[in-house]
Amino acid sequence: MTAHSTAAPTPLLVLDVVGLTPRLLDHMPHLRALSRAGSRAALGTVLPAVTCAAQSTFLTGAHPAEHGIVGNGWYFRELGDVLLWRQHNGLVAGDKLWDAARRAHPGYTVANICWWYAMGADTDVTVTPRPIYYSDGRKEPDCYTRPAALHDELTAEFGTFPLFRFWGPGADLTSSRWIIAATRHIIRTRHPDLTLCYLPHLDYDLQRHGPDDPRSLKAAGDLDRALAPLLADARAEGRTVVALSEYGITPVSRPVDVNRALRRAGLLEVHTQDGMEYLDPMASRAFAVADHQIAHVYVRRPEDLDAVRAVLADLPGIEQLLDDEGKKAHHLDHPRSGELVAVAEPDAWFTYYYWLDDARAPDFARLVEIHRKPGYDPVELFMDPRDPYVKVKAATALARKKLGMRYRMAVVPLDPSSVRGSHGRLPTSDDDGPLLICSTPRAVTGRVAAAEVKSLLLDLAGLG
Repeated sequence: MTAHSTAAPTPLLVLDVVGLTPRLLDHMPHLRALSRAGSRAALGTVLPAVTCAAQSTFLTGAHPAEHGIVGNGWYFRELGDVLLWRQHNGLVAGDKLWDAARRAHPGYTVANICWWYAMGADTDVTVTPRPIYYSDGRKEPDCYTRPAALHDELTAEFGTFPLFRFWGPGADLTSSRWIIAATRHIIRTRHPDLTLCYLPHLDYDLQRHGPDDPRSLKAAGDLDRALAPLLADARAEGRTVVALSEYGITPVSRPVDVNRALRRAGLLEVHTQDGMEYLDPMASRAFAVADHQIAHVYVRRPEDLDAVRAVLADLPGIEQLLDDEGKKAHHLDHPRSGELVAVAEPDAWFTYYYWLDDARAPDFARLVEIHRKPGYDPVELFMDPRDPYVKVKAATALARKKLGMRYRMAVVPLDPSSVRGSHGRLPTSDDDGPLLICSTPRAVTGRVAAAEVKSLLLDLAGLG
């Protein structure tokens, strides 16, 4: 029989400050003060060190081999399709933090503001990005909420969720400010026991310019200032604050075209429509789902494994190629994983590109189109610097949109050389890795494993 806690749980605010590292903390005085008054520890992340896998480990206390989130996306073998950035919580196996909390304290309430896999989760309050896809092909910014009435409440108070400032060439502090404002409102009006808040701002300039660029250091300071009112609210309410990060972003200079290598070796297949080439995963003997510095390599037949290994062993930029034994050692041995998992060298990252001639690239390659690309594309953070008319084209597309006409915001370059920061591999130094800060003194020291975050939060709530 489970013992129930009769005392009121300590309210928690858990901030996922994406990309936060000890080096960046030096440029964030409010979070630095929180760590000095409280406690901090290095955070041992998971492989792959990407958003969906890391968050799922924090919230279940399990590794990707158990909860099944092996990246930000994977090849859905039962569908014959590569899908990234799915949103349903049913994809995440394991005992969730809120389930464990409610066993200890029935009626425990949870608000999830923009952590991933929010839809369908058994939380009391949910806010997550969700565009409107109109039947004429237009995509408009918006969000999904539970309860449903919260949507109009937040929109009336803070405006429409700024989706095009959450990702894409226009991504900036605007989206994090909206999320912070929504979080303050929800805490003030709903008083959840646990509030999860996702802050993406550091992802942008650190990938665009690299973690040491002055623009990236300024981004850290800007986010810290935006956070100050939320931290003050939590302090006034007596709410324990935990700020953590999923990964650190490190400098890169070498894009690795893993799918092009497989195609040149005759292992990857495409099909053509209207002169454009599309990856054909069902027909391919092998292909990769690129995810920052990790690539799941799916090999249809066991007899092709040696040929695939031979191709990738000669590809500059790959540090490791994990087989069954390697995946098991990294807790990545799940049926959703590729037969092989490529890990990039520290200064390299993987593109999803599979076409050999840019004239044959699919039209979505030049768009911000996270759901159609069979891999992650950080180049979506840029407008094409080689096109002198790119801003005119964007303005024209925006004008068509405002008139209710169909439009294509085809501004994303096909040259990956501009990307200066990436993540996904395990960090080589704690200074460049994620960390965990707690407002409670002596709550954490040394190193906290990602799989220990769930039990730590239960303890901080008084429910451990």
